[in-house]
Amino acid sequence: MNEKDGSQSRREFLGREPIGQLMLKFAIPSIIAMLVSAVYNIVDQIFIGRAIGTLGNAATNIAFPLSMSCTAIGLLFGIGGAANFNINMGKREYDKAPFFIGNAVSMMCILGCLLTLVSEVFLAPMLRLFGSPSDVLPYAMEYVRVTAIGFPFLILTIGGGHLMRADGSPNMTMFCSLSGAIINIFLDALFVFGFHLGMFGAALATVIGQVFSGIIVIFYVRGFKTVKLLPEHFIPTPALALQTASLGVASCANQLAMMLVQIILNNSLKHYGALSAYGEAIPIACAGIVMKVNQIFFSIVIGIAQGSQPIESFNYGAKQYNRVMDTYMLAIKAAAVVSLAAFAMFQLFPRTILQLFGNGTDEYFTFGVRFFRIFLFCTWANCIQPATSQFFASVGKPLKGMFISLTRQIIYLLPIMLILPIFIGIDGILFAGPVADMLAAVTAALMVRSEFKDMHKLEKN
Repeated sequence: MNEKDGSQSRREFLGREPIGQLMLKFAIPSIIAMLVSAVYNIVDQIFIGRAIGTLGNAATNIAFPLSMSCTAIGLLFGIGGAANFNINMGKREYDKAPFFIGNAVSMMCILGCLLTLVSEVFLAPMLRLFGSPSDVLPYAMEYVRVTAIGFPFLILTIGGGHLMRADGSPNMTMFCSLSGAIINIFLDALFVFGFHLGMFGAALATVIGQVFSGIIVIFYVRGFKTVKLLPEHFIPTPALALQTASLGVASCANQLAMMLVQIILNNSLKHYGALSAYGEAIPIACAGIVMKVNQIFFSIVIGIAQGSQPIESFNYGAKQYNRVMDTYMLAIKAAAVVSLAAFAMFQLFPRTILQLFGNGTDEYFTFGVRFFRIFLFCTWANCIQPATSQFFASVGKPLKGMFISLTRQIIYLLPIMLILPIFIGIDGILFAGPVADMLAAVTAALMVRSEFKDMHKLEKN
């Protein structure tokens, strides 16, 4: 058996094995990888909240858009590289496939270093743009000065996980992410509570964990299993980079949309909070906790969707359309169970969750509980949009995937969040969440229904 036949034989299982078994193999490591990304942010928030309090919690929320930028870049080239690689392997275009892996790695490194440079040079005005009150700014600057060093490694960890999964090594993706997270948690406790280093200690712990995980990705890529990666594969080529990014743009756009909404949300909470009994810092601190806790649930849903990507991409390239549709439906069902569990938790135990992040005033807990219960009231419907966006990207239709990604955050949430507070104050921000969630879910369901009709026709032909 020659090398190309061997590579194909290692990929054929995606078209043969039961979909349930394949989903378990790919989705569980993907879920853990996405959870770890969320844990990096929420662990710091827990330690900082207990050591510093409301201002520290608000500072991590102000810095959060930069972490979301790293996730966006990692998904852009990680998912894009993995999807293009799998589609080309399904088509038996073995010579072309490795270039998508190499270009993905190179672009993640280049953009990660660029983001670090921009963050360090323009830090203060950037954080003010993100909505930082004056009393929160020093804490946010101290935190980001350090965490910005780890941006290239964080991007490599997030994006590299998808490339390793495309190479048939989902467990390595899981190990890579878990090892960095465990290091981060251990060092957070040591630096913040042991050495009393505050914001600096939490940031340093985060960077060390990210560097460790990033180095694992680098060593793995050097020994890629399915195809042999040569130096020429890593030379950035505009055409290949654009094609790689085209299939990751849906997930990237979703993250960028979340980042934009986070920035506008912070500024809106600062403005309307100052006009309310809560003040500027309390709404920002509470929103940061609510968003990051919600990100844990959302990471599971996205992980399920991403776990379906290799199966959907390969079978679409192999023209096994029934398997593509069955994979999507299984992903939706699994995500629905998670969504319902999250809805119950957010409605029943909001105060308990807030208490994990330290103590606060009565106003702090009052606003936090209302934010959880109102803003996340339609969490149960959030299983549809991520899986549908990933579905369209996996079958080579990035524009539809990008549109679905933008529905909740940009097309629906953003205008509602800007309009409602004009009439009902800070409560308008809270009620914007469930309205946007429902509209996005309905839009995604209608679009995937139309796509399924087209696939049924292709299956008959």
